[in-house]
Amino acid sequence: MAAWAVRAGVITSKALSYVSGPSLRMLMTEPEAPTFDAKSLLATLTDLPGVYRMVDGADNVLYVGKAKNLKKRVASYFRDSHPSPRIALMVAQIARVETTVTRSEAEALLLENNLIKSLSPRYNILFRDDKSYPYIVLTHDRSPRLGFFRGATDRRADYFGPFPSSPAVRESIHLLQKMFRLRTCENPVFNNRSRPCLLYQIKRCSGPCVGLIEPERYAEDVQMAVLFLQGRQQDVIGRLSAAMDQAAGKLAFEQAAVYRDQIQSLRQVQEKQYVDSGKGGDLDIVAAVGDGGMLCVNLAMVRGGRHLGDRPQFPANSVDSSPLEVLTAFLYQHYLAHPIPERIVVNLPLVDGEPADWLSDMAGRPVRLVEARLTMQRVWIEMAEQNARLAITARRSALSRQEARLEALCKTLGLETEGELRIECFDISHTQGESTVAACVVYQGSGMRNSEYRRFNIRDIQPGDDCAAMRQAVQRRYEKLVIGAGLAPALILIDGGSGQVGAAAAALAELGLLHLPLLGVAKGEARKPGLETLVFADGREPLQLAPEHPALHLIQEIRDEAHRFAVSGHRARRGKAGRTSRLEEIMGVGPKRRKALISRFGGLQGITDAGIDQLTAVAGVSRELAEKIYAALH
Repeated sequence: MAAWAVRAGVITSKALSYVSGPSLRMLMTEPEAPTFDAKSLLATLTDLPGVYRMVDGADNVLYVGKAKNLKKRVASYFRDSHPSPRIALMVAQIARVETTVTRSEAEALLLENNLIKSLSPRYNILFRDDKSYPYIVLTHDRSPRLGFFRGATDRRADYFGPFPSSPAVRESIHLLQKMFRLRTCENPVFNNRSRPCLLYQIKRCSGPCVGLIEPERYAEDVQMAVLFLQGRQQDVIGRLSAAMDQAAGKLAFEQAAVYRDQIQSLRQVQEKQYVDSGKGGDLDIVAAVGDGGMLCVNLAMVRGGRHLGDRPQFPANSVDSSPLEVLTAFLYQHYLAHPIPERIVVNLPLVDGEPADWLSDMAGRPVRLVEARLTMQRVWIEMAEQNARLAITARRSALSRQEARLEALCKTLGLETEGELRIECFDISHTQGESTVAACVVYQGSGMRNSEYRRFNIRDIQPGDDCAAMRQAVQRRYEKLVIGAGLAPALILIDGGSGQVGAAAAALAELGLLHLPLLGVAKGEARKPGLETLVFADGREPLQLAPEHPALHLIQEIRDEAHRFAVSGHRARRGKAGRTSRLEEIMGVGPKRRKALISRFGGLQGITDAGIDQLTAVAGVSRELAEKIYAALH
């Protein structure tokens, strides 16, 4: 790869002619700078594919784009008129254009998306979809396990999906349990059962753990489940019907009744699935909708011919963008990180074949990117568009409510209202002083910033000393601010009373950050919501807002999220300590033997319940070591 950079000024008279109204008034307030020489820039550019970056006079990246032909694409920005005021405003701020040549357009697209995610340019449409989609997993064990899965897939299991939401996965697992009775328990539990569990009693599992079903029969049920997940319901019904007739011919009427119930369940599923395509296969429905200045892309998923639900997504930096621009940006960004189905149905005509060609290259197989033409496809698109409009309405209502809460909070506490208000909230969680975890959550821009949450494992304090834990957490969180790293919050919330507020204030004073506003949220009588008392660090009298006060509602929302995040971190740390800590104290039990013991017995309690002879059955555990483990745990 090669790269060139051209440096010049910020504003030209021609660029100013692109802009009018408020945008022009905003630009006129900028100081004058050397004129940007577009002709000199274009003379240095190549006709090769690559990525270009528009940069302003303060070295902020304004826009990142890709091009088949860098010279033609960049030249299109410096013409006499622009269809979009947003692009005209961006061009008026350009100080230089940096380019990077790539070997192909596909490579340029990958680089473009990596730069967009890392730089977050002001004028790029950006989808922040950092949640992984859930799957149904079927393991490759001797008796395969059916389960919920989220994360990176591998070859040790078969994965079906992705699904748009966790409820969609759990509903499908419930159906599969009802129809095919596959096990859902983890291997440590499955390998150590001596009698069937409750799921067997309620006919949601066939009991392979204790041999209540023959391996061949269980394998047939697994195959049926796979066919169902692939959308081949008619094949499943045909096989079950043949098996039912065969069982009835052998006078095995109880088994025939089981097959009959499975067939009825399958037909009920087909009847309820009113948006079933009648064909197998996977496809996505993508609809971009604009309403009242707000844009939404709704992604609906069809897997195995069954409509599984949808997920609306809202792009950032999309002011003055068209639904088509947003749709195109979504296709490129979403399918870089998520599986590409066989077909993608969109609600708007795309300008050229670029997205389809790129999707096919990425998937390694043909991908059809089409508008809705068939009746069922049009129904799906109409549903996706309607759900997108409903999501816009709900988001507009939520934003309005959050704005009212923010305004009330700023008025109550006397906070500055310029820019996006950043609030950080701390909470401490432990069990009788053990496995103490502090959590910090961030609220900014009318919503929680999950990617900026942080947890701190608290050490070297007196167990149960919440004040010391809070002081350590606040100090560790803001020590980077002293050297100019990180963002300073407009308000720090502490889930606690005067003691914890005082500890947090002491940590801020030690760091020289006592000017940051600090507020404690003390729980009311019987910990009832609405009875909280606000505790100030500057000596003001505590304040108790009315239960219906919008500022209190915002504080409660952020406080509750901090509590949830702290508790989940504490439970994870406590669970890990409970599984391993006592084993680590036993001489001769290293990481490999600990892992073998936990895999064999399912955890510390299972190891404790095991006898010496059972312990010696674990690879690497001699009788002498087994006696030592048994003595240490009893």
